[in-house]
Amino acid sequence: MASCVQDQCSSLDDLVAIDVKASELGVFISYTLAWSSSAPSHNLDEEVLRLLSYLRSKYTLENLKNDPVVRAYRDFYWRIGVDPTKTRPSSEALVRRALKGLFPRINPVVDAGNIASAYTMVPIGIYDLAYAKPPFKLVMSRGGEVFKPIGGGEEHLPAGIPILVDSRGLVMHVYPHRDSVETMVRESTSIVLIIGAGVPGVPRNLVRDAVELTAKLLEKVGWNWCRRAATK
Repeated sequence: MASCVQDQCSSLDDLVAIDVKASELGVFISYTLAWSSSAPSHNLDEEVLRLLSYLRSKYTLENLKNDPVVRAYRDFYWRIGVDPTKTRPSSEALVRRALKGLFPRINPVVDAGNIASAYTMVPIGIYDLAYAKPPFKLVMSRGGEVFKPIGGGEEHLPAGIPILVDSRGLVMHVYPHRDSVETMVRESTSIVLIIGAGVPGVPRNLVRDAVELTAKLLEKVGWNWCRRAATK
């Protein structure tokens, strides 16, 4: 598997594309690949404790919404017709839970993405490449696409929202806040696509840093990665 993934790493820039209409929204992404290379010798407990200490020193539930990155995602939600006071940006919701002492622990791969997202406020999506077929594309929905969200029932999407699809047209993600159960990380997952979701007002280097932080955290639990993130 390692040699196959290394081949994909060498052509990383061609792995994901953004459709012209989606790019007109000002969205951008950073992404990389990671794969399991050895049995985990560590967990992320210390990283979670360090994160919680950092978040409590920087934020309160009252001032979190004033963070400029949080504001940028909230503004984008309004732009795509989502009320961020009812459906909070995923990174903001994650930090709010952490400030209440409820930081979720799912599995090491998901945990790595959540830690990186909480540090940077950048939404991180992680997709099992045993179930998602490259190449991938961020496009605007035509309307009627089937989407099976994690934690919800099957939906048919309206037209005009940004979505991430694989080469078969499978909807992996409704940008930038909902992932599909069909391509989610499982206990058996051994190779993933990591994507950081950027919107207008968020620094491009911050989104790249969030993706690379996710990959570096995965190194602590026996994973390898492409050693760089592509940004588009």
